[in-house]
Amino acid sequence: MTINFILSSVLFLALIQTSIASGIAIYWGQNGNEATLNDTCASGRHTYVNLAFLNKFGNNQIPELNLAGHCNPSINGCTIVSPEIKICQKLGVKIMLSIGGGKGNYSLASKKDAKDVARYLWNNYLGGRSTSRPLGNAVLDGIDFDIELGSSLYYDDLAKFLKNKSKGRAKKKVYLTAAPQCPFPDRLLGTALNTGLFDNVWVQFYNNPPCQYTTNNTDNLKNSWTTLVNARKIFLGLPAAPQAAGSGFIPVDVLTGEIIPVIKKSRKYGGVMLWSKFWDEQSGYSASVLKSV
Repeated sequence: MTINFILSSVLFLALIQTSIASGIAIYWGQNGNEATLNDTCASGRHTYVNLAFLNKFGNNQIPELNLAGHCNPSINGCTIVSPEIKICQKLGVKIMLSIGGGKGNYSLASKKDAKDVARYLWNNYLGGRSTSRPLGNAVLDGIDFDIELGSSLYYDDLAKFLKNKSKGRAKKKVYLTAAPQCPFPDRLLGTALNTGLFDNVWVQFYNNPPCQYTTNNTDNLKNSWTTLVNARKIFLGLPAAPQAAGSGFIPVDVLTGEIIPVIKKSRKYGGVMLWSKFWDEQSGYSASVLKSV
C-alpha cells in the first residue's frame, strides 16, 4: 500500500465526515409528482430523507402509511420503494420514517399504547421482523417525530421504548429525529425532546410568526435559534419555496448571507431541513444553498 493511497483514503474519509457533520434534510412522499426516491438521493444534496408520513397510529388503530401518489400501501404497493431505500443508504443518505404530519388520525392513549406502537415500528420498519412490512425488507435508519395534532402525552415513552428496542439488537444505529415548532418548548413535542434521546431536531421556523423570518427582520429567528433544545444537532427547518408554507420563506441571499453565518457558530448546528422535495424541485432551493449549508 503506497503512502499516496493512504493519504488519499484519509482525505476521502475526512470529506465524508465533513459532509455528515452538516447537511440538508428533506421531506419526501407527499406529492406523487416529485422526483423518485432514487433521484432524490442521487442528487447528492441531502443527508437525511424523511418518508412522509405514517399518519395513522395509536389508540388500537391499525397503523397506515400515506405516501400520496407514490404508491398504495393498502395493496402492498409500497414495497417497490424498498430497493430505492437501500440504494439511498449505500450513497450515505439516512432514510427516516416520519410519523404524524398535519393531516391524519394519531395519538397515544397510554404508556402501553406507546410500547405497542414502538413494537410495531420496530418490527415493520426497523430491525425487527414482520410478514407485513409496508416498505419491504429495507431497514430504515430511524423514526422522525412530526407530531402536529392531538395530545402531547406519551411521546416521551415512545422515544424511550424505541431506544430500548434498538439497544443491543440493532445491527446499526437507530436515529430519532423530530420536527417541533420554533416557539419552544413545543406544545406537543417538548416533553419528548426533554428526554435527550433525539439525535437531530429540525425546528420548523415557518408558519410561526413570533420566531420565523419576516421581510427585513432576521432577529426573531436568530434569537429563537439560541433557545436550548436537548438534542445532538439542530437543523433550521424552512419551506423550500414561497408556496410551500403560509409564511416563513427565506430568500437564498438572506439565508446564506445573514442567517447561516450566525447559526453556524453554534456547536449544535446541523444544517437545514426543507419542506418538501416537490417544492424544492420548483425552486432549486437546496442546490442554491448547499455550499453555504
